[in-house]
Amino acid sequence: MKDLKNSLQLDLVGLDDFGLNVHPNTLKKWYQLMHLGRLLDDKAAKYLKQNKGWSYHAPFAGHDGIQLMLGLSFRQNKDFLFPYYRDMLTVLAAGITPEEIILNGLSKATDVASGGRHMSNHFAKPEIRIQNVSSCVANHALHAVGVARAIKTYGGDEIAYFSSGEASTSEGYFYEAINGANREQVPVIFVIQNNRYGISVPLNVQTANRYVSENFEGMKNLKRIIVDGTNPFDSWRGMQEAIDYVQSGRGPAMIEADCVRIHAHSNSDRHELYRSKDELEEVKKLDPLPRFRNYLILNEIISEEEILEIEASNEKEVEEAAKRAEAAPDPDPKTIFDFVVPREIEFCPVHELQEIEQTTYDESQPKITLREAINETLKEEFRNNPNTFLWGQDVASKDKGGVFNVTKGMLQEFGEKRVFNAPLAEDFIVGTAEGFSRYRDDIVVVVEGAQFADYFWPAMEQLIELSHDYWRSYGKFIPNVVIRLASGGYIGGGLYHSQSLEAVFTSLPGLRVVMPSFADDAVGLLRCAMRNRGVTLYLEPKFLYNQPFAATPRPPKSYCFPFGRARVRKVGTDLSIITYGTTVHWSLRAAKRLKDEHGIDAEVIDLRSLAPLDKTAIFQTVKKTGKALVVHEDKLTGGFGGEVSALIAEYAFEYLDAPVMRVGGKDTPVAFSKILENAILPQVDDIYNAALKLAQY
Repeated sequence: MKDLKNSLQLDLVGLDDFGLNVHPNTLKKWYQLMHLGRLLDDKAAKYLKQNKGWSYHAPFAGHDGIQLMLGLSFRQNKDFLFPYYRDMLTVLAAGITPEEIILNGLSKATDVASGGRHMSNHFAKPEIRIQNVSSCVANHALHAVGVARAIKTYGGDEIAYFSSGEASTSEGYFYEAINGANREQVPVIFVIQNNRYGISVPLNVQTANRYVSENFEGMKNLKRIIVDGTNPFDSWRGMQEAIDYVQSGRGPAMIEADCVRIHAHSNSDRHELYRSKDELEEVKKLDPLPRFRNYLILNEIISEEEILEIEASNEKEVEEAAKRAEAAPDPDPKTIFDFVVPREIEFCPVHELQEIEQTTYDESQPKITLREAINETLKEEFRNNPNTFLWGQDVASKDKGGVFNVTKGMLQEFGEKRVFNAPLAEDFIVGTAEGFSRYRDDIVVVVEGAQFADYFWPAMEQLIELSHDYWRSYGKFIPNVVIRLASGGYIGGGLYHSQSLEAVFTSLPGLRVVMPSFADDAVGLLRCAMRNRGVTLYLEPKFLYNQPFAATPRPPKSYCFPFGRARVRKVGTDLSIITYGTTVHWSLRAAKRLKDEHGIDAEVIDLRSLAPLDKTAIFQTVKKTGKALVVHEDKLTGGFGGEVSALIAEYAFEYLDAPVMRVGGKDTPVAFSKILENAILPQVDDIYNAALKLAQY
């Protein structure tokens, strides 16, 4: 506690010490908000004891000064505020009402943050730009940097505010956020509320430095400011200094507020198990509320009678707000499927939504490869919507356009403001895309999530965030992000260059997952992804990029089709091969051999869209042939084919004349040696032999 005493004075430093000129009425308002916040904090604890709600509560007492000034600095309907779970006073000062705070705590249907879907004490009000953030600590730093990048791109004068505790700054993605903000000099202010504990873990376990902001002293464009977070005057001074710096355009700012944690981390934490009685008594002496109260009275800024009037008025306001909130409706269980995935918008004329096989083509015209189809569609959609952006690794390096040249020529045509390289940090690439899309609804961000799909794993935390943004915010925020990934093997790439990830992606509600196997579908699926709101994983089988057998005539202008529509690649009657991606081609070859050698007529279904999935097409083909072989490149165990097989077994069992069979990759990593790779990944012979066995059942 010796260090704590030295860092925070027991006597509140006041106006004169900072040269501040604040009207007495403003100081009264400050106290009114601080006291009101404490009443709400206490109310939350009472609800817990009464078992009425607020099952997660992280009290803010000891953070009052910085939270008050952060909230008051935020400009409603202009700036972007990303609070964290302890920011009750912050959001109160920023514009969320006591009733709205209680509605959140009680998880009511009218909770403005999430309609009861998110944890209590996670406050938001998107209507005034207080953002809905998740429980994954400090991950919203990437979102704040992303929206700050958009502010700078569009020449706005807004500010993005990020708030979090000191322990969460140990996360790797926080370092990525600071590095990116510093490099790009974007208008974001990082507020770190340092109470010296990450639940029970003390500060010296998080960092060797006295202040966590010292970890970033090498960032040349980052202004670091340390304030007394218990003191509203010093906190105000620091906030104004940070705002002035950020508005100058020189870069981001970081405010580290020295706070104390008077209570336990949360209601589930017993801090007496790791904090001494002496320490707990000492931090009570640093309580900002009684110190500020005494300061106002002793300096004759406000009388004790006026203080009592303010307190009585606050108590009445909280009780009335509580009565209204308690009477509010609870969430309706029937709404759980609302806002999982945004409703699809059909941008294309009806006649252009026809299946490609129903469209007449001039076969004398040259064909385009799958790679060319993606490249051309990206360019067409960028021309169509000037608020479309692309970033990733290697996507904009002079004449190079990604590792596989899929984005070739885009930098030259659309410029570095819309097409640019990102640091080698997958979480940063995806997280800033989420934040960037918050700036305006017509923005579409396309990111090359990783050079190879296998390298995408560091971004999974941000992908999970994207998957429930729409649902968690009760439909108030739709991230418009298309994530392109070069997927799969057959290229002799080996580990980290040959993996298939679709089974993981399809397990996350809220995402669309598509994979073309021919150039025309590459056009239709990508255009549909870029013209619809929401998050789409666009998986590109990299083996097929330049394969002539995946090339097709160029489809009609603006060709697209809805998600969740499979395509019959070959009509048959004896058995069904259900597949997607590269194995569509292997299945077609196997089907030809079956017909030529045995007279077996196999139907081949290309799923194309895995989420949403065309279950109707699956059931129709099984009903027609009575036999199903599910084929995919990914390993067999845990692969997406298991889900397809389960659906057939559950909903089309009565039509089956044989067990559902599967062909997939071996349950091993994918080797570099072509000999070993061929043994691991499905080949034409594997599909042919399985289909022959199924046909003879």
